[in-house]
Amino acid sequence: MSDDITHDTAQSVSVGQLRAFIERIERLEEEKKTISDDIKEVYAELKGSGFDAPAVRAIIRARKKEAHERQEEEAMIQLYMDALGMS
Repeated sequence: MSDDITHDTAQSVSVGQLRAFIERIERLEEEKKTISDDIKEVYAELKGSGFDAPAVRAIIRARKKEAHERQEEEAMIQLYMDALGMS
């Protein structure tokens, strides 16, 4: 078997390089699953300690944003809540 696959467009792809990419992606997917499982465990501990997981998730999302982005979002939410008579 050759290390090259020839396509109709006369382009060739190295089988070894393709295999290496696929294996890297597979390893990263496994690492991602492990990290995801670890995060779930931390949320379970958090909940077990009496904290509200959805509130913590909201804080984590907010911390990823710049201050001005958070302020704009909060202002828009408040505007919508006011319009719906929720404030």
